[in-house]
This record gives sequence, C-alpha cells and structure tokens, in this order.
Amino acid sequence: MAFDTLTIQQLVYELNNKLTGGRIEKIHQPEKDEIIIIIKTYTETHRLVISANAAQPRMHLTSVQKENPQKAPMFCMLLRKHLQSGRLIGISQIDYERIIRIDIDSYDELGDLTRKYLFCEIMGRHSNIILTTPDFKIIDSIKHIDLSVSSVRQILPGLLYTSPPSQDKIPILSDKITPDILDFSKEGITPDKVIMNTVSGIGPMSAREAVFNAAGEIKDCSQLSQTIKDKIANETINLKHYPVNPCIIIDKTTGKIIDFSVFEIKQYSSAAKVVFYDSLNELLDIFYKDRDSFERMKQKSSDLVHLLNTNIDRISKKISILKKTVDEAKNKETYKIKGDLLTANLYKIKQGDKVAVLENYYDDNLSNISIDLNPGFTPSQNAQRYYKLYQKAKNAEIEAAKQFNTAFNDLQYLESTLVLTQNAQSESDLNAIRNELSELGYMKRKTTAKKQKLQNTSKPHHYISSDGFDIYVGKNNSQNDYLTLKFANSQDIWFHTKKIHGSHTIIKLGINKDVPATTIKEAAILAAYYSKGRDSSNVPVDYTTVKNVRKPNGAKPGMVIYDFYNTIYVTPSLPDLKKIN
Repeated sequence: MAFDTLTIQQLVYELNNKLTGGRIEKIHQPEKDEIIIIIKTYTETHRLVISANAAQPRMHLTSVQKENPQKAPMFCMLLRKHLQSGRLIGISQIDYERIIRIDIDSYDELGDLTRKYLFCEIMGRHSNIILTTPDFKIIDSIKHIDLSVSSVRQILPGLLYTSPPSQDKIPILSDKITPDILDFSKEGITPDKVIMNTVSGIGPMSAREAVFNAAGEIKDCSQLSQTIKDKIANETINLKHYPVNPCIIIDKTTGKIIDFSVFEIKQYSSAAKVVFYDSLNELLDIFYKDRDSFERMKQKSSDLVHLLNTNIDRISKKISILKKTVDEAKNKETYKIKGDLLTANLYKIKQGDKVAVLENYYDDNLSNISIDLNPGFTPSQNAQRYYKLYQKAKNAEIEAAKQFNTAFNDLQYLESTLVLTQNAQSESDLNAIRNELSELGYMKRKTTAKKQKLQNTSKPHHYISSDGFDIYVGKNNSQNDYLTLKFANSQDIWFHTKKIHGSHTIIKLGINKDVPATTIKEAAILAAYYSKGRDSSNVPVDYTTVKNVRKPNGAKPGMVIYDFYNTIYVTPSLPDLKKIN
C-alpha cells in the first residue's frame, strides 16, 4: 500500500491525537535525508521520524534509536534554531495529496512568537522536508531542487513554497468520484489499472482490493458485465469509508512481508497471513524497522560491494586463464617426445623439410608420427625448439599452479567479505571492513589511520542463548580471526556454515562445559543467518571445539581449516534471544 492518501489520512488523525500541544525537545538528523523530532506532551515523550529517502519515504512515531553524527548537519542546525522548544499546534494533510504540514509556534531571536510550517512530502524520489515562514517563504529544505533538477518546481531558500503539480486525476478523498468516470470499456487492461489511471491517492493494492471485493479475481475488463462494472465503481468510491484496521500482509510460504494496509486486505486469501495492529504508527514502526535499515546499509555499502564484485570478477577471470594454462600444459610431454625423436633421427632430416615422419618408439605399436618442422632451422635447432616448448609448458604449469592457489584463496576471501558486507548492520561494521581491505591493499585509505581507528568501533554480535550461554558472531574477517584464534578457549564450541561463506560463531563455555542441544541449535541458526545461506532452508552448519580449528600459514583473515566436526541442519532466522551487542 505504501504511503497513499488513505494511509496519510489515518496517520494525520493519529499524530494529531498524540502530538498536538506537545513541545519540541530535541531535533536530530541521523541520515542525510531523515530527521528525528523528539516531542514531549503532558503524559509522554514521542520520537517522530520524517524521512525523505527515495526508497523508503515515510513519517511516523518510532521506537528506533539511531546513531547521530558527531557534528549536526546544517539543515538540522537550522531546524533547531527555528523549531526547538516550539509547540506543535496541528498536523494536516494538504490537498488530498501525500503532503503533511506540521504547524509549529516558536519564539524567534527577538522573543516574538512566530509560526513555522514544516512540509513533509512523501512522494518517492521526489520526497522532501521543507521549512517555511507563515507566508510560505522557504527557509530551507533537506533537498535543494534547482533548475538543473526540475524546470517545473524549484525548492530553494527564499522562494515561495508551492504544491507539486496536480495529476490529471480525481482524488480518492474528494466527492467528485462517480461511477461514470471509470471507463472499463478498454480491452487488454485490468480493472485495477483503470482505477489507478483515473483516481489519485490509492496504491495498486488498494485498487486490487476494490476489484476483489466487488467481483473476485478479474484479469481483463472484457470479462466485465455492466453490473460488475457498477459494483467495482461503487467499491472504489467506498474505499475511503473502509473501517480502519491496520495490518501487515505476510507470505505464508516464505514468511516475508508483502505489504501493509490501513484497512483489512482479503485479496491474497489463504496465500498470505494478515497480522493486525492497534495503531498505524505501531505498524509502520515495525514494517520499516528492518526494511529501512537494509536499504540504508545497501546504499552505504554500495562502494564496497562494487569494489568486491570488481575484484571477484577479475580474479575469476584470472583463475579461468590459469586453468586453461594448466590444461594446455598437460600436453607438454608430447613436445619432449617430439624433441627426443628428432634428436634420435637427425641423420634422416634435412634442413628445409617441413614435416618429419618418424617411427615413434614411445608407442607400443611403433606407429609413425608426423612432426612439424621449421624449414629455416637445422634438424638440431628443430629438436631444441621442441625441448624449449616442453620446458616453457612445464614452467608455466608450475607457475600457474602456484598462482592458482593464491588466486583461489583470494577469491574465497573476497567472496566471504562480500557476504559480511551484505550482512553488515551499521556504518561502523562497514568501516571495519574498509579498514581490513585497506590493510590488505584492496582499497586506498580515505582517512588518516588515527581517524579510521576511532571510527572502527565495531564489536562482534553478542547474544545470550535461552540456556544462558554467551554466543559471539563475527561481523568481518578480522573479527572472525579474533574470535576463533584469540578470544575463544580450546574447549569453546566453534560454528560455521558448511562450504558456505559466513561468520565464525562461538559458544563461550566458561565454567559450565555441558552445552544443551537448544543452545547448540541456536548458535547454528545464528551461524546460518549471518552467512550467504540466510535466505535458504535446511542449511548445513559444522561445529567442533576450537582446538580442532587452525589457520594455515599465510592465509588471509577469516580463512581457517578444521576437522573432527559434527553437522547440524537448520533454517536461518534471527532467534528471539537477548542481544548484548
């Protein structure tokens, strides 16, 4: 459903009930396109998140606390200057659109009470957060839109704020929608597409729900009778009157969230599970908690992912070339045989011959063999040419074998690092990986060593099992080495997915050496979750005592070998365990 007009309507209603009259205590900007406003009412303190992120634009109350930059961005400082200690007067939806206006009264530098408007435009890649004066003069915005970006509408300090250009559609919340405006006469188009092409403010799922509630599953407008057309039109009009019942729709097969809705969704029938919530704000906080974190980390790790994929492609091509060299070198003995036969039959060959047909005494049947000659060489030089080809192939085979092992180990390391990068959950995790890659020469340092060391504060994941045992999971290959080779004792239990790149996982035994099966399974599930097999099922996880794990000489960070192990098969998930870090 995303943030369509119907969602905005309910959200504004809830936020007004919760926040009107509250005082703005603090303002933070944890991301370049997101702000957090802490509002204290008479009874509670609320955290309001407003995001203009192109992938996850939104506004709702949240319990999530993000790490703030040491130095507040300029837009955050400006909001603090104009809005901090101000009182929230009201929240409204503008022109039936995905625009929310927050009215705030605050005192200026002269001590005069002034009103400011904070516009929150939730419109995909066009999303923005804009602060204006009472006469709608733009003070500043989180995104500046100049003529180079848009010739239709500019958002810059000093300009007059105007609403985005209206679509040539009728808003779902208006009273102008009538059954006759929906043209279902076109063939080759679905009824929900007709609705979305005519009515603004509803998402694809809402349009499909109107069609489903009126006529079930309809693939094409050509299937519609006039009676069904009227039913769909009336159901579309009735969408704004559906009872508010916020819910999240979950795919029963994969367990993944499909979407959310401000009203009950029935179109998925038995294929999905519908989970209801008491409020839309509670739903949105849960829905975006992991999704926003995933998108943010995806953006922040894009440079690392690109670097790793580039190196993986380069080394993969190198390995292919080395394999080809080794395969070609398998024929090296043929060169030696030809050299020997030529040497043994020099008296039969004349300079200028192009081919020598000789008896092959290496063959049990003593069959003849044709040997190509360079007519410009003497018979002896031709023999030496084949000996040189033999020696060249032999040396190439030895060198290719050495380089192949090095390249293969490099590939294993890079693929492992790519998985850890994709599983990273914070910027400090990514900084630790960057630092590791810099030390190994895969990328240049962008900061001084001292500053990078301060940034690299990432620590391994630390969970407490349901039986009270400490479980640690590495976030990068350097941490994997630290956990396995330095932190763990010889009797601690070590876990890793079988032949699948992932994190080292350790159960720290302490005094109690008797580890219950439940803790073993929980550690295995964590090892599978923090691996490349996260989205798979029945993932094999090997486990053994740390004394059976060792690091080969010269191996890259995180690369170990092990023996005397057991294997358990688990389905990856994030267990409901107490998390320390």
